[in-house]
Amino acid sequence: MSELIQDFPHQDKMWMQRAINLARLGQYSTKPNPNVGCVIVKDGQVVGEGYHPQAGQPHAEVFAMRQAGEFAQGATAYVTLEPCAHYGRTPPCAKGLVEAGLKKVIVACSDPNPLVAGKGVQILRDAGIDVEVGCCETLAHTLNEGFLKAMATQMPYVRLKIASSLDGRTAMASGESKWITGAEARQDVQHWRAISGAVITGIETVLADDCELNVRHLKDIDDISHIVQPKRIILDRQGRLPLNAKILQHPNTVMVMGPYRPELETLGVVQISIQSLTNLLAYLVQEHQIYDVMIEAGATLSTAFLQENLVDEVISYVAPTFLGQLARAMFNANFNRMTEQLRFKLIEVNQLGEDVRLRLKPSQETV
Repeated sequence: MSELIQDFPHQDKMWMQRAINLARLGQYSTKPNPNVGCVIVKDGQVVGEGYHPQAGQPHAEVFAMRQAGEFAQGATAYVTLEPCAHYGRTPPCAKGLVEAGLKKVIVACSDPNPLVAGKGVQILRDAGIDVEVGCCETLAHTLNEGFLKAMATQMPYVRLKIASSLDGRTAMASGESKWITGAEARQDVQHWRAISGAVITGIETVLADDCELNVRHLKDIDDISHIVQPKRIILDRQGRLPLNAKILQHPNTVMVMGPYRPELETLGVVQISIQSLTNLLAYLVQEHQIYDVMIEAGATLSTAFLQENLVDEVISYVAPTFLGQLARAMFNANFNRMTEQLRFKLIEVNQLGEDVRLRLKPSQETV
């Protein structure tokens, strides 16, 4: 039952929002596992809380139950994602909640993972625990857009990042692009990389910028050693990636889609022979458990992802500057009719220093 059907009391929403805030503490370190938070409340007081910090470590419910101890008996648990029902690296949390003697469990999001998919809720209900689903569902869903989409469709959630001028240009004709946007916008990009399992780019971007596309610093976080770095995936159909490229300083996190090169294998780079973008995305989910993908590329590759309807969200940074008609455009498709345009729905606008960040999702509206 979603929150659109069932309205939850203010107190329940307050505790669930606390659980959601806890879940965010693991947003950079849980990959490929989802971000989950749990708060256990008894007589209006928090008696236990926790979040899932890293794959292989206990789940949020376990930390919360450990903290609650005997006070969990007869209490209410607020969990941002349906408790797991299967044995993996850790035992099923649904059974743990039953054994702890919880009276009620309120869940924000159902888990579409076939290993869970309603089974966690059923275990709780079979044990006589009152279960409600859908509290703050929309907000909780944003914690795990990639995981939830991948479990339901076997395709990752794809974000396309673009930094452009007011006239829609991303670089000078020479390829020079440092810097169109300011420091605040560039810092913000680090967040989106850090929540991604992979960053995809094209060989032209690597050759022009000698980029690393890794996470180097995060706002308000001094030590990023626990961050799960994204894989860097380079589309290099002609095998032009230089062996001295900066991106190869950590070859174990690099994948190359292009012709086989023994020297890359020697370095430990994963080489991919897949041809289509759709198959590449499916491969990342099925073989590498990569559920969130970020595209940081030039116009040709970005346009290809857009035209194949593979982009779930556009993150567009717009700088207050004009680069002129000779500069490189952000999009290079040739459209002749208005009916061919790609329309988007604006979901968020933020000012970052002098720049503006737009977040957009594909619109279903037709012209």
